[in-house]
Amino acid sequence: MPRHLWKLAAVAACACAACSQQSPAPPAASSAPAASTARASSTAAPAPASTAPDIGINLSYIDHSVKPGDDFFEYANGSWLKTAQIPADRSSTGAFYDVFEVTEQHTADLIKNADAGNPPAGSNARKIADYYAAYMDTAAIDKAGLSPLQPELDAIAAIKTRADLARVLGSRLRADVDPINATHFHTEHLFGLFVTKGLEETSLQIPYLLQGGIAMPSRDYYLSKDPHMAEARDKYKTYVAALLQQAGIADADAKARRILDLETKIAQAQESLVESEDIHKANNLWDVGQFAKKAPGLDWNEYFKAAGLDGVKQIDVWQPGAIIGESKLVASEPIEAWKDLLVFHTLDAAAPLLPKPFEELNFDFYGKTLTGTPEQRERWKRAVSATSADLGDAVGQLYVQKYFPPEARAAAEAMVKNLIAAFRDGIRNLAWMSPATRQKAEAKLDTLKVGVGYPDRWRDYSSLEIKPDDALGNHLRAVKSEYEYQKAKIGKPIDDSEWWMTPQTVNAVNLPLQNALNFPAAILQPPFFDPKADPAANYGAIGAIIGHEISHSFDNTGADFDAQGRLKNWWTPADLKHFEAATAALAKQYDSYEALPGLHVNGKQTLGEDIADVSGLTAAYRAYHLSLDGKPAPEIDGLTGDQRFFLAFGQAWRNKTRDAALRQQLATDVHAPAHFRAETVRNLDPWYTAFDVTPGEKLYLAPDQRVKIW
Repeated sequence: MPRHLWKLAAVAACACAACSQQSPAPPAASSAPAASTARASSTAAPAPASTAPDIGINLSYIDHSVKPGDDFFEYANGSWLKTAQIPADRSSTGAFYDVFEVTEQHTADLIKNADAGNPPAGSNARKIADYYAAYMDTAAIDKAGLSPLQPELDAIAAIKTRADLARVLGSRLRADVDPINATHFHTEHLFGLFVTKGLEETSLQIPYLLQGGIAMPSRDYYLSKDPHMAEARDKYKTYVAALLQQAGIADADAKARRILDLETKIAQAQESLVESEDIHKANNLWDVGQFAKKAPGLDWNEYFKAAGLDGVKQIDVWQPGAIIGESKLVASEPIEAWKDLLVFHTLDAAAPLLPKPFEELNFDFYGKTLTGTPEQRERWKRAVSATSADLGDAVGQLYVQKYFPPEARAAAEAMVKNLIAAFRDGIRNLAWMSPATRQKAEAKLDTLKVGVGYPDRWRDYSSLEIKPDDALGNHLRAVKSEYEYQKAKIGKPIDDSEWWMTPQTVNAVNLPLQNALNFPAAILQPPFFDPKADPAANYGAIGAIIGHEISHSFDNTGADFDAQGRLKNWWTPADLKHFEAATAALAKQYDSYEALPGLHVNGKQTLGEDIADVSGLTAAYRAYHLSLDGKPAPEIDGLTGDQRFFLAFGQAWRNKTRDAALRQQLATDVHAPAHFRAETVRNLDPWYTAFDVTPGEKLYLAPDQRVKIW
């Protein structure tokens, strides 16, 4: 499940279970949700002969030498873990990658065949074909060199004054549309823009300004005293110098030191991930005319004019401390340092689409160093990911036409309805919840809008120019087009049916300000979902994911939004106190999990996802039993229905991750590692009965210690 863009617009709450499963892409790789670039492992063990071999339960993966009550993740997946090999071009592998790999191949076939029949100029098919062809044309990329970046580099070189600097910074403002990491906008932009409804006034959409300005994954990489982080900083400085030197820039080593120093100061000004998740601290509507007084240093008039926001009246400042601190740095740090930073960020962002030496330097740092991935993905795979990112809906239309038939959508919609009914049943039976709060909670379910498979309306790419021989130019134009698209929504009513993920994305999302859920077509396939498969496995796998997304409407952030998507307290004081106590206990539970020697999960950082995992699994279990219509579940392969349900959940989190990537996840992700998400089962009473878990086993929790929220 996911997370989100919460923070941000709060708008996107989630991003399904896949989030923590994917290999982080280099910051400049593309603007698409990371899940869309993931690849499945080709080394998964074959499924054994079984009544239901293809949907979430693989008997050969189970390690019977491990007690379920000691380590359920190892019990469900241990035999697979002993032999699984992470592909050389990936930072991890597992169940989600199995789906990613299938989806990637399907998407590749569609993209590679887009020019069949010689589609006319300007058509979506022509744009898809030309975008892919340009990405694969390395000869043209080598010949172009840095020329596609020359206008940006010339603008940076021409900076003489602080006003000039503000204009260049403003001209580089871009939209953040990733519902997984929207509040931590980094790469080459000082700030990021997000557009959605206001937190309290929800009739019109407003712009949100987000902290940015750093190229490494998070502020921790600049500030942490952990020796691994210190080593990453040293290698980053080497990378910065090498990239500048490759571009023919003099004094590369000295400039690299100056760039790292400035980025470190930016990181010091930024808010942490935990701080950014506090939705109440993000409710800061500033009049545009107030910026000069509230955040002095940056020439805001010039900045907003260059960004095309000079006509906007109000902007929500998500992290005010960061905006204030970064603005101050614009005035206090030497202009030449800022110019060096801007040149590097320009090169860094474009490196994957520059000649091979730039591309290799970029992967060597973001891939090998930060995630421990030995080899870069084949170019055709990167081309498919980039095409699918920049022309998402165009590719998505082709995808659903071929791979998501109406009957699959209908079956998934029926399952969603069952999960919502089960969630409602749970709310009605909460002994601790007062009638007043219960009524408001049910109202959220009444207005919940669920999108399954694909949106009702597709994006229009007619104004986006795509050339068959201009790979970097195509991407830059696509990014600019997305910015203009998002900016045009300011001051207009929100479209509650708008999707934030493409159909070919293996993920899901909760959108709190829209009170909506999106379940893309790509995640609705085996091993997570098969309409013909065992209901126990379906509910344990995709059912828990659906329940997870529904639960995000009621997690520690979603619970702050009412049925209309407004930031509004709808709890009685006593109910809120009970909720906060339960969630605090869950955070403490996750604090105890040690992911790497001496490195624990941050329970506050992952709390929203952990609440959704517990609540979603609870709802899925309830829905599974409702689906039986009072009949006993059959025993299959010696397993009861409950055992199959919980095993499907545990195997959905089958995962193996490189240490470097796991370290990055702990620093930057709001999802706990897969191992600990599988251990969610220890909070559900039926799991203890299903596997005869008794006191003294490592996962055992006394009944009064099991966290029950929804």
